[in-house]
Amino acid sequence: MIQLIPSIQSTRSALNAEQTRVEIVSQNLANANVTRGSDGQPYKRKQVVFESLVNNAGASSDGGSTVRVSRIESDKRPFREVFKPDHPDADGRGFVRFPNVNVHEEMVDLIASSRAFEANVAVVKNARQLAQQAMSIGKR
Repeated sequence: MIQLIPSIQSTRSALNAEQTRVEIVSQNLANANVTRGSDGQPYKRKQVVFESLVNNAGASSDGGSTVRVSRIESDKRPFREVFKPDHPDADGRGFVRFPNVNVHEEMVDLIASSRAFEANVAVVKNARQLAQQAMSIGKR
């Protein structure tokens, strides 16, 4: 089936990728203070790595590009150490290792992802309007 508007496939893949990004940011925020996970270590921040795939005109029906999540990886930055000698997870020196999650950075990522999501939704709405107008021209 030939697509009426090739950008829809690209937009759909971008929306799916941004949804994954929002889910990962949400996990990071929810675990920002988890000092001991199932492995006994503090939570490690996760980040999404995107990949853009350019389709050849002959290889697909749209000849455009798609965005997908290439992988989700753990952030390599060190844990934050905070002096809290009364905390149950404090070491012999009185320091507690907290996750390497910066709440402010996560909020910026969340806002950026939300804006990208909104922009892609606007593309879908405009494409829909364009298709409706094109169909109404044939009825005249």
